[in-house]
Order: sequence, then structure tokens, then C-alpha cells
Amino acid sequence: MDALLNEYVTYLVVDRNRSPATVEAYRRDLRHFMKATGCGGPDTLSRITPMRIVEYVNALKADGMAASSAARRLASIKGLYKFMVAEQMVEVNPAETVRAPRLWRKLPGSVSPEEVDRLLSTPDLTRPDGLRDAAMLETIYATGLRVSELVRLTLSEVNLSAGYLSATGKGSKTRLVPFGEEARERIEEYKASARPMLLAGRSSEYLFITRLGGAMTRQGFWKIVKKTAKKAGIWKKISPHSLRHSFATHLLERGADLRSLQSMLGHSDISTTQIYTHVAESRLAKIFTQIHPRGR
Repeated sequence: MDALLNEYVTYLVVDRNRSPATVEAYRRDLRHFMKATGCGGPDTLSRITPMRIVEYVNALKADGMAASSAARRLASIKGLYKFMVAEQMVEVNPAETVRAPRLWRKLPGSVSPEEVDRLLSTPDLTRPDGLRDAAMLETIYATGLRVSELVRLTLSEVNLSAGYLSATGKGSKTRLVPFGEEARERIEEYKASARPMLLAGRSSEYLFITRLGGAMTRQGFWKIVKKTAKKAGIWKKISPHSLRHSFATHLLERGADLRSLQSMLGHSDISTTQIYTHVAESRLAKIFTQIHPRGR
């Protein structure tokens, strides 16, 4: 089992350029599948039938696994078999005809524009870390970056004069994302005064850093969001991803189209962006009611 999985994850890293987090998720998923079905390698995997895979997926659902997680696990199984067919370890892919469980995709909790205003105005701008927190919060809401993209931003990737940044997302794909005047001002202020104080003579290529002079981490920014939300009197569950979701929702409510949103969010497939379709449909219904002669 380990030899096969090692060979497959090497292929994912080298040939498919998958991220370490994705590779480890695939490894965990496949190890669970192989143990559940009693498979130890190509010989036993070759005897698995499509019905056995269906039974496995149904068992995941019966155990309470979310449809999205079960679908991801099925995708990892399909990928392994596709690799094994290409390497002539097995003759057929029994997972090829197995359909993914229907996804009931749940959006993260939304933060209203008023709550966003309260959140962004809460950091203490008299403190270096407060200026940094304000700049990070403004940036993620202004651009819709993933938290991993935000904390990995380097100085060279942010063009303040032009008002855009270069974000490296999943699959090492790079995209340009614009940002507004308020985010630009916050970043400029942070860079000019707070960042040198936090560095205290040290150097770093990363834009956002900690009080110890190191690069900000995902966990560190998650704590900043939680702390700031509590201080702002926002008691609902909120995370960095909530701000990414709010960025997308608020843009759609104000007239953005799904294709533009797909580009800014860095979704490789429009179907991922379509989880926001209900927002676009709501906006269209409102426009119809306001404009059409028979809309009322």
C-alpha cells in the first residue's frame, strides 16, 4: 500500500503540480479506501468493482460524511485508478462510471457591509500590529484572496501605484487582482511606519509579518480575525473565508458577473463560482421588479 501511494503522490507533485496539502488529503483518502476495502496494492485493487466503490461511498454518507467530502474522496479514487491504468498496473478503471454524490454546497456565513465596516474600523491604528491588522483585513476584503494567498504575498507582488496585486493560488496559478483606494492607503501606511517597527532591523520578502519579524501564518491571521470581530461586537461565526465570501457576495449584489468573479477568486472552473448563483438571481429579480413595466 505504502509503495503504491508513494509512487502516486510523487506523480501528483511532479507531473500534476499539486500542493502539499492536496497531496496529503489524497493520501489520507486513499489509505482509508484501501483499508476499508481490504486492498494492499495493484493486485487487490484490480479486483474492485464499480458496485463496491458505490457501496463504499454510500457507507461514507451513512457515517455522516458531508457530500462534498465524499465527492472529494471519490475523486481521489478515480485519480488513483486513472494513474494505475496509465502505468499499466490495472486494465480498467472501476471508478470511472461511478457518479459523485450530489453536492449540497453550503456557503460560509455572510458578513453584512455594515459589519464589514465595523470590523475594518476596529484595529488600533496607533499600534504597529494594529496598522498591520487593518491592512490585512482591508486587503482580503478588497481582493477576495484565500488566506494562504494573503499571508504569502511578497513586497514585489503588490503594485500600489497601479492598484493591483499578483496572487499565486491553487496549482501555482498566478492571477492579477485589483484593489481599491482604501486598501492601498492602509497598505501604504503599514509599509511606511508599522512594518519597519515590526521588523526591527530584520529583513523579509513577505508583506505581512508578525511582531517577531517572521511571515504571518494562516493560523495567526485567523486569530486576528476572531479577535477583531469580538472587539467589534460581531458575535456570529466569522473567519478569513467569511471575508472572501463577503467580497464575492457584495460584488455580485452590486452588479458584477460570474465570469469576472471567477477570475478574481481564482476558480479554475466556473462551476465553483456558481455557488453564488443565488445572489446573481436575486439581483436580477430585483432589477426586473424595478424596471420591467409589469414587474410589480
